Amino acid sequence: MLETFWIHEYLRERSLQHLSFHSIKNYQLDLLRFLAYLNQQSIHDWQQVRHFHVQAYIAQSHREGLASESLQRHLSSIRRFFHFMIGKKQVENNPAKGIRAPKCKQSLPQVLDVDQLSQLLQSHSDKPLLIRDHAMFELFYSSGLRLSELVSLNLADVDLQEGMLSAFGKGEKSRIVPIGKMALDALKIWLKERPQLLREAQIDALFISSLGKRISPRTVQERLKQWSVRQGLGQHLHPHMLRHSFATHLLESSGDLRAVQELLGHASLNTTQIYTKLDFQHLAQVYDQAHPRALRKKSKP
Repeated sequence: MLETFWIHEYLRERSLQHLSFHSIKNYQLDLLRFLAYLNQQSIHDWQQVRHFHVQAYIAQSHREGLASESLQRHLSSIRRFFHFMIGKKQVENNPAKGIRAPKCKQSLPQVLDVDQLSQLLQSHSDKPLLIRDHAMFELFYSSGLRLSELVSLNLADVDLQEGMLSAFGKGEKSRIVPIGKMALDALKIWLKERPQLLREAQIDALFISSLGKRISPRTVQERLKQWSVRQGLGQHLHPHMLRHSFATHLLESSGDLRAVQELLGHASLNTTQIYTKLDFQHLAQVYDQAHPRALRKKSKP
């Protein structure tokens, strides 16, 4: 029976590489699920795992209803784990290499339009928590950050003088992104209020909770929901919608797909191209509404 020792060693090493808690937890769940499958197949040594074992596991998970995106993540977790095991000289080959998950139907991301963003980001509160929230949401939209990147920001990662920040993204990669004027102004106000929430002087986190600790992803999600209601938007918002909105609005204005890719921190241009579909969808709507001979509207009977 396979033990969990090497999985725990792998997770311990990954936790030292600027990975978010959410990512580590996903790796753990994926690998323990794969481990349970291998034990059902009476695999007693990691060296015994073969290409067909991984294929059969992915096929079984697919039959059980696991979504294509989740299957792709599982494969990535398994592939990275065996790469680690090769480095530790526990296996000779990576049995997950070359295996692909079933393709998933790509859905278009939800975005807010410019007017909705303006409504969301209006704030004149003098309460520290609301000042913090305003700065967080301005920064999300200004710099196109992921949720994990925002909560992991430290004071030293932000250069208010230059209007830039260092974000640690997926795959332990860092990138430099600009901060817009509105976000800079909101951050300066927040930094004046931040000491009121501090409990320990050595906390380096840019954004802290009411308990004086680094703010958690869950708290950010909940605060955005509350903020949306407070601002009268009347719809469920999640942090990634602000990132999607950043990318869509920037692409609509500039048309520079490569620049948007760099700002988002996408490893592949293919990932960024989803926003071109959103841009075309918007243009098609304008065409339908404005062109006198569009002939795409439903005709009257």
